[in-house]
Amino acid sequence: MDNKNESVQETPRIKPIIEAADSLSLGISIVVAVLMGVGIGILLKKFTGIGWTLWIGVFIGVAAAVLNVYKAYSKQYKEYEELAKEPRYAIKKKLQDDEDDEDYGEKKY
Repeated sequence: MDNKNESVQETPRIKPIIEAADSLSLGISIVVAVLMGVGIGILLKKFTGIGWTLWIGVFIGVAAAVLNVYKAYSKQYKEYEELAKEPRYAIKKKLQDDEDDEDYGEKKY
């Protein structure tokens, strides 16, 4: 039983490390995507002998990097939407709704 309690307590300490590694992997994946695209461009240039084919590979690498960023953004936005639906954050929405209902017009006594 002690082993189960220890593993439950260790989970929250590991979660931030995993999230940080996920964010770090986005930066690494951008660099790797561009480098792979440049490598493809160099290979195309070597096989065809045409200089502008290098830019095709660079474009492919940059497009892959942008796609990686878009996927990471979509994932974060989905997590944000799920977080916004949690009841503990409903008070903020209620306060905003109450502020919108106030009438700043002419006061009637």
